[in-house]
Amino acid sequence: MSLPPKFHGQKLVAGDVAPSPHTLELYLDYVCPFSAKLFRTFYHDVKPIIAEKYHTRLQVIFKQQIQPWHPSSTLVHEAAAAVLKLAPEKFWEFSDVLFKKQTDFFDLSVVNETRNETYKRLAALAASVGVDSEKVFQLLAIVPQGGESLNSGNGVTNDIKLMIKANRVIGVHVSPTVFFDGIEERSISSSFSAAQWDEWLRNNVA
Repeated sequence: MSLPPKFHGQKLVAGDVAPSPHTLELYLDYVCPFSAKLFRTFYHDVKPIIAEKYHTRLQVIFKQQIQPWHPSSTLVHEAAAAVLKLAPEKFWEFSDVLFKKQTDFFDLSVVNETRNETYKRLAALAASVGVDSEKVFQLLAIVPQGGESLNSGNGVTNDIKLMIKANRVIGVHVSPTVFFDGIEERSISSSFSAAQWDEWLRNNVA
């Protein structure tokens, strides 16, 4: 599937950059435990396999899948969008941190703080991977605009709109969802081990 150039940080670089005949898309939500499980195995155990065996035949794209029944999902994805804008090479590393810290942004963890307070905590997480927390917060913060601009969003609202529109066009609903070469790949489970991933890659990409 195509990827807007400004979102190029969502593409996993696991080896030499080369044209790839196959595309794997991972639709993940940062506050979804099953997404965290899939990401953890994929990023830490499967990425090295792809770098070694399939880097010229497979491109992998992280697609941000906001789940609106968890209001904090939008906020966490906005933070990832800010990092994607400021330091696209840090997107996957920051995603790893977000998944590790996901319970800090579950419903009960954010219910008693303001939106901007949540953004400040997310900006601090961005600093842990070397991204300027002040610049991240500037993109995220909701600040008075003057006049009647009471619903103007923040510095990544337009990017989030594009992400949501792209996901809706192909009908992605739950997380995690995996697409392979433009078709939903339901055989891939969030419980896949590295060995199962290796077998799947061998059967479908090699």
